[in-house]
Order: sequence, then C-alpha cells, then structure tokens
Amino acid sequence: MSELKVGLKGSAQVEVVHENTAAAVGSGALEVFATPSMIALMEKAALASVQPCLEEGQGTVGVKLDVSHLAATPVGMSVRAESELTEIDRRMLTFRVSAYAGDELIGEGTHQRCVVFNQRFMEKAQAKRK
Repeated sequence: MSELKVGLKGSAQVEVVHENTAAAVGSGALEVFATPSMIALMEKAALASVQPCLEEGQGTVGVKLDVSHLAATPVGMSVRAESELTEIDRRMLTFRVSAYAGDELIGEGTHQRCVVFNQRFMEKAQAKRK
C-alpha cells in the first residue's frame, strides 16, 4: 500500500451513450453527456487515485463538489476525467478535477472526499432505517 500524499493523480474514461445523456438521466432534454454523468466520472477518477493508498476496510465518500460544465459532448464521443489530490486535512481530501472530450476541456472544478471506515459508515447509514 502506498502513502496518501498531495499530488496523487487519477483518471477515468467513458463513452457517451444514451444512458449517460441529459435526456436519459433527467437533467435535461438533449442527447448530450449529462452534467451528473460528468460529475460521477470525476468522482470515479478521484476515488481511483486514493483507494490503493487506504487501509483495509477504508474507503472514501464524496462530500462536496464545485464544478462547471463548460461544453456539450454528443453521443459517440469519449470523455476522460482527471483528478489531482491537492490537499489533505485529516480525513478530508481535496481534489482538482477536470473532464475532456478529446483535447477539449468540457468541465473543471474541485471535489472533496472524506476517508471513512466502510463497515462503520454502512452501519450508521442502515441504522436510519429503524
């Protein structure tokens, strides 16, 4: 397991298909890559960068996003998200995130994730059902 440190980078990629368009996810009426889909891809990139550095039984959960969606991407194109860990404050991790369709920047911003103990987190969440 490697050390959690500022500068860690991650990436994730997806093909734009009907299921991740604004029309399909309900965030708009057009057949273009949805903002919620872009955000999920950015979160996936951030998660991928730090997960190998965490202890057994730990994970991260997204807690904050400040993202701009700058350009539309049609069905059939590929979108790549990139993340860089820029700050560590105890269990809170801050990332710079960006998304590209080819060489075009289509989204950017910041994202925070909190390191959690998975079992304890899920127990607390499930307790709300009672």
